[in-house]
Amino acid sequence: MTIKVLLADDQALLRSAFKVLVDSEPGMRVVAEASDGAEAYELSRATAPDVVLMDIRMPGVDGLAATRMISEDPELAGVRVVILTTFEVDDYVVQALRAGASGFLGKGAEPDELLSAIRVAAAGEALLSPVATKGLIARFLAQGDGEDGAAGPDAERLATLTGREREVLVLVAGGLSNDEIAERLSVSPLTVKTHVNRAMAKLGARDRAQLVVIAYQTGLVRPRV
Repeated sequence: MTIKVLLADDQALLRSAFKVLVDSEPGMRVVAEASDGAEAYELSRATAPDVVLMDIRMPGVDGLAATRMISEDPELAGVRVVILTTFEVDDYVVQALRAGASGFLGKGAEPDELLSAIRVAAAGEALLSPVATKGLIARFLAQGDGEDGAAGPDAERLATLTGREREVLVLVAGGLSNDEIAERLSVSPLTVKTHVNRAMAKLGARDRAQLVVIAYQTGLVRPRV
């Protein structure tokens, strides 16, 4: 099954480089290129990509707004957005995760890291770029956006989780992979995957990145200081 990729960046040279890389990889192809967020959204509707590699800083409609538009469109529920950024430690990255992005990757990532990120995002398992520290998301989500983390529909849905699902959610928010969680809980990776999928369904999360956002916004997990 071919993974369809949409490239969104205002730098034509960078898009060309990414296109050559993606198109040269078996099982992947670039289906569209956009130079701004509005075009990225319209092309997403037209081509239904599996993954959008989205730059944040673009003229007009930026990547943050475009990510929100894509994640809020029911017809694009299967589209995963991976934010491409020059600076991985960036408040815009956190805003993008809140807007519905599946994860982020530094523009300086190695080619293999980029291709791996596309595969992981397409599988609905994107979280952090390979070089990001596990505490990064926690630290920046802790800045908040004026919302009461203990309130809202996410907190209400949190009450529907079983004890084991909450335990798994905490470990997911800590940056652990399914294999690492399985080892920690002495269960199989398949069992962990089942718990993760159930938690996503109950919380209305698109993927693991959204589980992390919910875990911190509801106060289930507190940032390390």
